Amino acid sequence: MKQSNYLNIILIFITLLSCSEDNNITILPPEPEEPVVIIPEQNTVGLIEFKPKVYDGYTLFTPSKSKKTYLINNCGEVINQWVSNYNSGKSVFLLEDGSILRAREILNPNIQIGGIGGVIERFDWRNNLLWSYMHTSETFSQHHDAVPLKNGNILLLIAESITKTEAIQKGRNPDTMATDLLYTEKIIEIEPIGNNNANIVWEWNIWDHLIQDFDITKDNYGVINENPQLMDINFVGRSGDKADWLHANSIQYNEELDEIIISFQGTSEIMIIDHSTTTAQSTSHTGGKKGKGGDILYRWGNPMAYKLGNENDRTLYGQHYPHWIPNEYNDGGKILIFNNGLDRPTGDFSSVNIINPIKNSQGQYIITSNKPFDPIKPEWEYNDIGNFFSEIISGAQRLPNGNTLICEGQMGRFFEINDKNQKIWEYINPDSGTGILSQGDQPLDNAVFRAFKYSKDYPAFKNRELITGNPIEQNPSMTNCK
Repeated sequence: MKQSNYLNIILIFITLLSCSEDNNITILPPEPEEPVVIIPEQNTVGLIEFKPKVYDGYTLFTPSKSKKTYLINNCGEVINQWVSNYNSGKSVFLLEDGSILRAREILNPNIQIGGIGGVIERFDWRNNLLWSYMHTSETFSQHHDAVPLKNGNILLLIAESITKTEAIQKGRNPDTMATDLLYTEKIIEIEPIGNNNANIVWEWNIWDHLIQDFDITKDNYGVINENPQLMDINFVGRSGDKADWLHANSIQYNEELDEIIISFQGTSEIMIIDHSTTTAQSTSHTGGKKGKGGDILYRWGNPMAYKLGNENDRTLYGQHYPHWIPNEYNDGGKILIFNNGLDRPTGDFSSVNIINPIKNSQGQYIITSNKPFDPIKPEWEYNDIGNFFSEIISGAQRLPNGNTLICEGQMGRFFEINDKNQKIWEYINPDSGTGILSQGDQPLDNAVFRAFKYSKDYPAFKNRELITGNPIEQNPSMTNCK
């Protein structure tokens, strides 16, 4: 470099120093760069990728074919683990006191659906069983989700069998029933009692909110496209003539709105209902803060289900885990959905979508006459066609720093993307149906229903000594990850 250029740089630096003294301007040093984590390219399980700006937290997950629940750091090292005597019943949550609420699988020969649970367990941080509650019988079973509420109660998703005679009386076309029963979906709220019991304090059932235009002599006859607040009992969607025609696979709760969002895989729709009703009001069409009883307040994903659209208007394909993004996060208050993409007309691929339902000044969801609920399309989407597809399970979570954690459940793969949709972290579950995999093994049978990352300031970690253990996989290879 020429001497004149050196002099110019020195003069500029002196000028900046002078300005900072005269105008009380502070010149800050550049932010230190995050260290680059070197990961062997041949890694097949555990930590696969780790780039700067990954959200610093702990990820909780339960492998579908495992009795264990893991909490790991971003290096894939185990911070804590819990062990049940039973395989996963799908959902798991870390509570603020450091205990986990976990669904467990108990096979029920009378309730033949995927995602069966039946028992809810709560373990403390040290893996002591505090409470276990069975909710299963010859006619019903908990499945998929068990959602903790701040008051200590729990929302359970329940499948319940209805006889063919009852279904036909409700207006079901008997030609679409391959068996002598049909499943309805309901939600109950329970209050845990003692160490193995609970009181049911609230209940909602889609069976109370049906419509049909098949048989005028049966119950619930009406004009379907004029009643989007009701479920058409004869819209079978992708379920065909199966008893499990709705196949709800997720429920989530919004405390501020006092609303519940449900995912129905069978009809490729998400629905919102009012939780502020009494149980009696929830069976009716009036009552509650929204004044509509237990009717559907909002639905999205497949307007064909209420005869206000066609295949071109459809946006969801066997989706999972719709939920409200926390208000204080980027896109707060909007709804994040893992769109599995099964049976897309353009080919199978998964995506993650955000929608923002339209409301009026009173907080009521708006629907225009003879048109489906808005929006027409998602306002944000992430996809990676050819590299990202999970036919079943899965979920996504917006993180406090604006990143998004995605669980490609069928593959047991979690990855985090930044606000530019760039993948910056990747992890593959090593706990499979055949045991713990070694680094270098090809992942197989390692599905995970859902993964959730918790901030390091989450109350469960306060005043608790967190000991970093080894990675889950055998023969781990992480080099310099700290």
